[in-house]
Amino acid sequence: MRELDAIIGRYEQLKNANTTSVLATVVHVEGSSYRKAGARMLVDEYGNLTGAISGGCLEGDALRKALHALHRGENKLVTYDTSDEEDAVIGAQLGCNGIIQVLFEPLDYEDDLNPCELLKAGINSKAALAITIQFNLNKTKDQPGTILVSNENSDVRGKRVENRFKALIQNQVRKSLHTAKSLFTEVSIEGETGQLFIQYYQPPVKLVLVGAGNDAQILAQQAELLGWDVVVTDGRPTHANKDRFIGSCQVIVSRPEETLQKTEINERSCFVLMSHNYNYDLAVLKLLLEKEEVPYIGILGPRKKYQRMLDELAEEGLKLNSENLKRIYAPVGLEIGGETPAEIGLSILAEIQMVLSGKKARPLREKNSPIHEKKDDHFQKIEV
Repeated sequence: MRELDAIIGRYEQLKNANTTSVLATVVHVEGSSYRKAGARMLVDEYGNLTGAISGGCLEGDALRKALHALHRGENKLVTYDTSDEEDAVIGAQLGCNGIIQVLFEPLDYEDDLNPCELLKAGINSKAALAITIQFNLNKTKDQPGTILVSNENSDVRGKRVENRFKALIQNQVRKSLHTAKSLFTEVSIEGETGQLFIQYYQPPVKLVLVGAGNDAQILAQQAELLGWDVVVTDGRPTHANKDRFIGSCQVIVSRPEETLQKTEINERSCFVLMSHNYNYDLAVLKLLLEKEEVPYIGILGPRKKYQRMLDELAEEGLKLNSENLKRIYAPVGLEIGGETPAEIGLSILAEIQMVLSGKKARPLREKNSPIHEKKDDHFQKIEV
């Protein structure tokens, strides 16, 4: 389960129990930090935490700040400077060397536009989102917090925004969705300055496992730990059933030619053909060749199986172009010496992550630059 899903699930429990809570969100990071802007943590009135805003170094003090914000009943921005090795509050010599801005938002369960309600509505849409959070580095000013959630279809849910501010936010939201990047903006209106964090949020990866064998059971469990949406499809009801796949994954009994009729496909949908039935896998592969939006098609089995597929497709007049060949990974997985089903599953998931992130798999020790690519954390200054 992904962290945000866990937060929303916990929020629903607290709301039903009328247990007060606070949402903490990292809204800006300057320099290095274990978690980046967009990390969240839910804190209830008893001090229980769901999610995390750091690797553990900030949570203790953040708990105290959250309860203080809850007691005051107002949003609060807190700055943590992990570059200060003498700072006894968050612990010395963390090695992060970053300045982290965390916004605390007490949640009003009577308000159907509170931050968690907005996030819940957004993630349920299964679409890419731009989440707008308004704050002010001048802590004497109001901290509006999470105000809008927008998707690529221009559907917007959120709090009322001043007309003079509305067009600017809409422009930043469109830019975030178009570039698939989060944005930081500093806005000056008639001498008043404030900051915006437009978080670009991607829906989870959808992993479709064509085949419901024992190896698919393990792979489905591993993918769920990553927070991916998992679909398992197979023509055998003895294999494709919820007794064998007990997690949250969708299980479909289907003939191969009907596979794509029963699940939605987008640019985050990845397929692994692992039915151990050559004709079943080949039939599904033919369907996937027409779905250009699918970025990854993995085929379990030896190279000669894949070559046989290519030969048979060519005999039918279906010669694969270079773009289709780029999307097919056969034999499936990275070369990490995997032998057991779990080890092979690890190699498959790592390969999918590599493809979706556009990276090359290699040891981090061979990378001379920082572990994480430097993102633009500067505020774009706009005057209205």
